[in-house]
Amino acid sequence: MVVSQVRANTVVALQPGRRLGLGSFALAGSTMLIVWVAVASLLGQGRLAAVLSAGRAELAAPLLAGLVVLTGICERIWPAERRGVLARGHVQDACFLVLHALVVIPLMTLLSVGSATLVGRYASWVELRPLQNWPAMVLVPVTIVAMDGANWLAHYADHRLGFLWRFHALHHSQEELSVLTSFRAHPLMHTTGFILASIPVVALMPARPIAPVLITVYVCLGTLQHANLRLTYGPLGRVLVSPAYHRLHHALEAECVNLGVVFTIWDVLAGFARFPGRGGTAGLTGLRGRPVPVEQDQAAPPIPLLLAEQLIAPFLVRRHAR
Repeated sequence: MVVSQVRANTVVALQPGRRLGLGSFALAGSTMLIVWVAVASLLGQGRLAAVLSAGRAELAAPLLAGLVVLTGICERIWPAERRGVLARGHVQDACFLVLHALVVIPLMTLLSVGSATLVGRYASWVELRPLQNWPAMVLVPVTIVAMDGANWLAHYADHRLGFLWRFHALHHSQEELSVLTSFRAHPLMHTTGFILASIPVVALMPARPIAPVLITVYVCLGTLQHANLRLTYGPLGRVLVSPAYHRLHHALEAECVNLGVVFTIWDVLAGFARFPGRGGTAGLTGLRGRPVPVEQDQAAPPIPLLLAEQLIAPFLVRRHAR
C-alpha cells in the first residue's frame, strides 16, 4: 500500500528558519470543538463528573499502574539497552506521565464522548443495525479489533500527513525508550485516533457499553510495547505487538514499519510487518537530526522549559521539517 506523504502547504513566515504551520492550529481548533461538544452534551445530561471519573478509572486503573511499576523493575533486571535509573529520557518521560494524568486522560475521555456524539448525530447511517443483535461475546471482540484497525489507520496518518507528524514526532523523539515512553505524547496527538475509533463503536455498539476492564487491558497492552525489554511474546508475538516488535518502529532509521497499536494483523495486511529475530541487538531509537528538542542534547534547557518547547514545537516548524 503506497500513499504519498502529504506535507503542510499553508504556512506563514515567522522568523528565519521557522514557519507557522496552520494545519497544527486547525487540529487544535478541531480538538477544542470536539471537547466542547462533549462537555455541552454531558452537562445537559448532568453526567460530566461521572463520565470523567469513569474515564480516569479506565485509563488510570490500578492494573495499569501496577504494570508500569512491574515493567520498570523488569527493565532494570533484563534491559534491552542498559542505562541509569535517572537517565534523562526516563526523567522527561516521567514529566509526561504527570501531564498524562492531569491533562491527557480527561482530554481522551472527552474526545471519546465528543467524537461518538458527532458521529452518532451526523453519520448515524454507519450503524449496522442487524449486527447489534449479535451476542456480546462475539460483538465486543469484533468491535475492539475494529477499533484497533481505526487506531492503526490514525497511526498511519500520523506518519504520512505532515501536520499530524509534527505532533507525533514528539513521541518518536525519545532516544532512551522505556515503558514511560507510552505517555510521551503531545495531547493533540490523540484527536485523529479517537475520531476514527468512534466510528466502529457507533457502527457496532451504539447502545451497548464496552466493559471498562477490556479498555484497561487494551491500554495496558499498548503501554507494555514501549518497554525497554527484548520481549517478543514468542508465537503470540505474531498476533500481539510486543516490545521487540514495536522497538523496530521507533528505530533511528524511521522506517514506516510496525505501525500496529495492539494487533499486528493490520501491518501484515498492509505489508508493513517486520518481526524481530531472536537474540537481536537493541537498535538506536529517536529521530535523525533531532527535529524536536530532546533532553539528551547537551544544550537542553531545564526540564520545565524543555517540556514547554516540546509542546510548542508542532506549531513552530523548521523550514525543512518533515
